[in-house]
Amino acid sequence: MNWEALAAARAHDAAARLPFVVGGCHVGSVARVHLTALRAWPAWLAVTDDAVELIAADREAALAAINATLREAGLVRGWRDEAFAIVDPASGRRLATTERAASRFWGTLTQGAHATGYVADGRGRPTHLWIARRSAAKATDPGLFDNLVGGGVPAGQTPFEALVREGWEEAGLQPVLMRRARPGRVLRLQRDIPEGLQLEDLHGYDLPLPPGQAPANQDGEVAGFQCLPVDEALALAAGSAMTVDAALVTLDFALRHDLLPATEVPALAAALFACAVGRSQTA
Repeated sequence: MNWEALAAARAHDAAARLPFVVGGCHVGSVARVHLTALRAWPAWLAVTDDAVELIAADREAALAAINATLREAGLVRGWRDEAFAIVDPASGRRLATTERAASRFWGTLTQGAHATGYVADGRGRPTHLWIARRSAAKATDPGLFDNLVGGGVPAGQTPFEALVREGWEEAGLQPVLMRRARPGRVLRLQRDIPEGLQLEDLHGYDLPLPPGQAPANQDGEVAGFQCLPVDEALALAAGSAMTVDAALVTLDFALRHDLLPATEVPALAAALFACAVGRSQTA
């Protein structure tokens, strides 16, 4: 198959961006075409031909003011009023927080939590996957197919805590059921998107659901759900009808559960291993 998500996950022009530095740490990157706009804040940002450094004493207040102006200029899109952590990718140390939508502009590392919901046969082998369709009103990827549960991890939550919360909001699944999710791999995306750069660690989890357990959206962000045979779900993940994030998580699930044709395994395994940065955690 032509696994479009694998190519999209690494579609990045590094030469078009410069390092974004906070507290002496390379935390992200900014587009060269935005350097002129960023020179409007010399007291907060040191802009050179080599990097952009946040030098403000109060990092979060400075970022809040800058992001608000960038939003007015149309350079930060899909405002969410949700705080995401800015961390040092090398150590995981939190250095500040920023508006979720602005993380793409600054190219900072974000975290996503996704659950592949599945139904298994008597031997425990997955036979069907629950697939969500995103609402047409979503700011990102409207109308595309998605994992049963998937969402960004806000500042102050772990990926597993975010997964449990999103399980109720997106699929009406109680926390006691969501806590049955088992960790898979963490896959890192680094891809150029219209909003900037998506540098994100996808924490994948496997969630077994009993036959007859149907999800029900609570927050209006999901248009509906389908319980599809594995082959049909993988066909969606192979093309452009599913979000890149969800396709990667779905393919990794299929690889780990030996659900792929033998001829597809070597190339897909090599591509996914190249994206892997660790294992998800349940606590």
